[in-house]
Amino acid sequence: MAEESPWTGGLYSGLAVVLNGEERGGASHKSRLISCCNDLGDQSLERTLEHIFNLPHKTISPLSSPLDTNTVSSIIKNEFFKHNMQSDTVARNRDGISTAGDSCGSLVAIEESSICGDIRIVKPPLLLESQAIFSSVRATTCVWKGKWMYEVILETSGIQQLGWATLSCQFTHHKGVGDADDSYAYDGKRVRKWNKDFESYGQSWVVGDVIGCCIDLDHDEVSFYRNGSPLGVAFSGIRKMVPGLGYYPAISLSQGERCELNFGARPFKYPVEGFLPIQAPSSKCDLAKNLLNCLSRLWEMQRIEGAELSSVEKLRRLKRFAPFEEIFHPVSHGICEEFFLALDTEAGSTEYVAWGPVLLFIMKVFGVHPPHDYRSLDRLLDLFLEFQGSRLLLEHVLNALSCGCKTASLVLTECPYSGSYPFLAVACHILRREELMTLFWKLSDFEFLFEGFLSRKSPNKQDLEYLMPLIWWPGSCEDILSYESTMMMQTTAALSEAVSKIEEKHRDLCCLVIQFIPPTTPLQLPGSVFRTFLQNFLLKNRGADRNLPPPGVSSNSVLVSLFTVVLHFLSEGFAMGDIPGWIKGCGSNTGPDVGFLHRGGQQSYPMGLYLKNDPHRVDIPRLGGLFSHLSKSHPVNVDAEAEVIQWEEGCMDEEETRVTHSSRWKPCCCSNYEVDFSKISKNPIRCTGKGSHGHCSTVPERSAHVAAECSSGNLNDEITDKPSTSDQSGPEFGYRPMQQMRIIPLESDSSSATLKEEELLDAMLLLYHLGLAPNFKQASSYMSQQSQLVALLEETDKQIRERACVEQLKRLKEARIDYREEVMDCVRNCAWYRISLFSRWKQRGMYAACMWIVQLLLVVSKVDLVFLYIPEFYLETLVDCFHVLRKSDPPFVPAPLFIKQGLTSFVTFVVTHFNDPRISSAELRDLLLQSISVLVQYKEFLAVFENNEAAIQRMPKALLSAFDNRSWIPVTNILLRLCKGSGFCSSKHGESSSTSIVFQRLLQETCIHDEELFSAFLNRLFNTLSWAMTEFSVSIREMREKYKVLEFQQRKCSVIFDLSCNLARVLEFCTHAIPQAFLSGAETNLRRLTELIVFILNHIILAEDPEFFELSIRRHGQSPEKINRCTILAPLAGIILNLLDASAEAESCQQNDVVGVFASIDCLDTVLFGFQLLLEYISAGSFRGDGHLAKMKQLEQFSSLLISRSELGKVERMGFEGEAADRICCICYAREADAQFVPCSHMSCYGCISRHLLNCERCFFCNATVVEVVRTDSRAA
Repeated sequence: MAEESPWTGGLYSGLAVVLNGEERGGASHKSRLISCCNDLGDQSLERTLEHIFNLPHKTISPLSSPLDTNTVSSIIKNEFFKHNMQSDTVARNRDGISTAGDSCGSLVAIEESSICGDIRIVKPPLLLESQAIFSSVRATTCVWKGKWMYEVILETSGIQQLGWATLSCQFTHHKGVGDADDSYAYDGKRVRKWNKDFESYGQSWVVGDVIGCCIDLDHDEVSFYRNGSPLGVAFSGIRKMVPGLGYYPAISLSQGERCELNFGARPFKYPVEGFLPIQAPSSKCDLAKNLLNCLSRLWEMQRIEGAELSSVEKLRRLKRFAPFEEIFHPVSHGICEEFFLALDTEAGSTEYVAWGPVLLFIMKVFGVHPPHDYRSLDRLLDLFLEFQGSRLLLEHVLNALSCGCKTASLVLTECPYSGSYPFLAVACHILRREELMTLFWKLSDFEFLFEGFLSRKSPNKQDLEYLMPLIWWPGSCEDILSYESTMMMQTTAALSEAVSKIEEKHRDLCCLVIQFIPPTTPLQLPGSVFRTFLQNFLLKNRGADRNLPPPGVSSNSVLVSLFTVVLHFLSEGFAMGDIPGWIKGCGSNTGPDVGFLHRGGQQSYPMGLYLKNDPHRVDIPRLGGLFSHLSKSHPVNVDAEAEVIQWEEGCMDEEETRVTHSSRWKPCCCSNYEVDFSKISKNPIRCTGKGSHGHCSTVPERSAHVAAECSSGNLNDEITDKPSTSDQSGPEFGYRPMQQMRIIPLESDSSSATLKEEELLDAMLLLYHLGLAPNFKQASSYMSQQSQLVALLEETDKQIRERACVEQLKRLKEARIDYREEVMDCVRNCAWYRISLFSRWKQRGMYAACMWIVQLLLVVSKVDLVFLYIPEFYLETLVDCFHVLRKSDPPFVPAPLFIKQGLTSFVTFVVTHFNDPRISSAELRDLLLQSISVLVQYKEFLAVFENNEAAIQRMPKALLSAFDNRSWIPVTNILLRLCKGSGFCSSKHGESSSTSIVFQRLLQETCIHDEELFSAFLNRLFNTLSWAMTEFSVSIREMREKYKVLEFQQRKCSVIFDLSCNLARVLEFCTHAIPQAFLSGAETNLRRLTELIVFILNHIILAEDPEFFELSIRRHGQSPEKINRCTILAPLAGIILNLLDASAEAESCQQNDVVGVFASIDCLDTVLFGFQLLLEYISAGSFRGDGHLAKMKQLEQFSSLLISRSELGKVERMGFEGEAADRICCICYAREADAQFVPCSHMSCYGCISRHLLNCERCFFCNATVVEVVRTDSRAA
């Protein structure tokens, strides 16, 4: 009898099979499904079915036949429906709602007749976009009692007014929802609520937010929710309505704004308890949910069987269940038959069920966090695909997954598998099936869904506070504690890892799309689908960098994600063994395991990428101008589009300094540096992820704002450039012969539809320009604001310690609270930008990309026709990316190696092309100039310039030529830094000097050997300094007349004063390096110099209110010892001393008389007062330059000599006035009129005429064109 017992080892036979399956191996598959009983009479099969279908005990009678699909269907129909299906309570409570016309039954849509403006459905059913300046629309359904809601998913985050309106709210092109009595709206862009007037309300919103719009007509209130979090009651006491005349869901959108409305056709992402959807949910939802719960219990049995549990634990969990494998097929198929049958009987139910119960079930089966249950999900997909309605269901599931990626927020407690990771992980596994990838590709909105998968939601202020509850920065009151700093480092490390996991899934998804071969005729190569998507994506987003982007542009997060994917492919390789070799570029000579950007050796680039006017390049400016203009002025040979330009890596660098991937010394991107960066980091936040590859780095400034690092006197946007009559010369750009470069035909067997690495590089640069650059610009703003706020906070703390007045102390403490909150906000934003945009591999890839692009630009610059067609974003991205890496903190590499070990070509390029007339955009040339201005202020970078052949040969002459009405500020800054420390009293306060003896000598030689160039430069320098001082004096007078100092005006005065000081220093260098230009020949330059000095002294030292003057020239935080009137007096004194020294050393007696020229101008009191003021500052120790005390006696002697010569000059002039007053010059009234214009014969002194002709060739009396100037005195010969 023992052998025939259903017991095996004290367990039911079914349980024995489950628990001992591993020990018996294949024997477990031989067990048969029978109805077994224990001593209590329980039958395991029937009890298992009761458990699966959630039926009462012994509901199912003993089965008389083997279990099959028909039996399961009978159980579902006879027992399951009876015990599990309840009446629809929602349907019974839908009183208080009506649909206009009721033409579509219960379907809620937008009322087309209510549209004002231009609102279009971008994607059915209700993804809307405004094509007009301001557009409004309402729904077809209204409510007049009860509690109702609908949801809005934000596709953009601009000005939108979401809420409710009655029919009495008449929409116009300027007024929409919230602008009338019976309309109520929330606007998260401006953080306001609207009902005729506006008030502050809610939180700022971001792309991907889900806004719940709720109306409670039982209590007459309107409220809003953001991602399920209540924003509070927005409006109370709203007017009661009557049946049929209620409140309609309504929205107003500004141009280009998009949002998706959900009135209830899909499950709400954040349902609010007590509020019903405007549109009734599917009646089959409860049935589908219950059937899926049955499947869930079935899958739970499989999970327990596969889990590594003890026999007792399995017995406790499985109770008396039958073997899973023996019941799976009939039970699962029976459930699915009823499931899909139910969906077929009601239109629209498939969408609702797919977005709700099915998606939740799939996520539960697969697992939100690793380890994921890939086997169970595969089995579920196999099961679904056996049924006819599964394709439509899975289409909606893919839509739901894509939407989930847009709306999912990072949650700190769920890191690192947070945000969009769970949705991406499921999507990637589903799309590994060729059948489902084909289904995905054939969808009409394939590209829209693909973008959704690449979306990553950014946090707003409140989200960042939740993600980073503890904030620390050096110098904060928490600085003495380690807890806050440690917690913040751990927080940023966790968030960095979460971002890394999401980026990894983005790469997996893109790899799947790249590998996919679409079922088309003729057969396409792998990569064609991704290539088409990329081209269409760039075409759609080509205007994303405008201040007002056109409608239809993608979310910035998609641009960033796609850039990150492509950068990883090109830098780190594809990291998937099944990526074929066809994707390698036309010049690749290394295995695919090495990233394209790091292969080195022979490089190549197809010229057709920029010679062709592809659709996504239309309207993109080129270096030579627009394509339409270039195609006419410089037409391209058709054969040139099919050619490839090839060169050897490093061929543009000098042999002794060349660093390549194949040389002994490797570039920074392929080198390891064991440096303790924490000791040299300047950044307020330092955080490192797991391992050596930390995700925390700097967020540097946008390259367009590189000038912020130049002299503090850069206010390009706030100062109108003075007019200039100078023309820039055209320099030579071929400074060295080009070797190892050739142009060859493109291989004929290369398909134009094949995705190539060079094409990915081209797309990556445009993605950076459109997506990354704005982020770095915003991050730079936060960093600058943080520095200013920290300084204000420290100053406030200092005042609190010093003040005793109770009332003033109260105000200071209130200000401190505000400053501290703003600082914390900046710190969080800066940390988020570092987390989301930086990691070590990204820096490595960006550095390699800079090397690649600068080599390409240098090579192509030798071919004029091709260089003109290079897109501007190549150059902009290069410069921006370079400075992003240069300013990284902790440093990407040690500063002395950053340029020297891989990017010396960047120095070559900027000094060669900052004045290149082939670059049509003045902004781009300024960008290169500003880069030079920033770099030369650092000793390690200045050394690279001094050892660069192109810089030595070209930069001095090019700088003097570029000093014009537009570029004079960066040129002045560069010249100032190259000559820094050589002026009188210039080494003040112990400041470090980055002076360059090499470039001072080169500038001196250039000025001596090219007199015409130097004369033009000097003329522009005189004019510019005169203009700057005039602007300064006007600004001072305007502020004094208003009796108050406005922040902008004060800043403008300060900047102009700094610029004037810099220009004066450059002029001082000229008198030191080339004194003969002022002392030899005509005294025009010397007289102009003298008059300019007197002009400046008049404005500087004769101010009516010295205290007001000092306040006007200092910025916040600058001490009086650092910025004062002596800052500009010192270079003026240096100019005089340089000329006096040169006069004393000159052997020739034919020298212009410096003292005599000063004495001839009625300026004695002005000059003497200026010198006296300067001597007082020197005596007070304001300047501590070497040898300055020795110059004091020389200045005193000059003052004495000037007094005596002035007295003598007065006597001579009195005699001259008596003898020939009619012969005096009517311009200067100081000299004899000894020259006349030809042909008009008007006369003046030769000095005034010569100076006038420098800027104008017309007579200043009659405006006639001057042909010749004739001397009328004895010196005419």
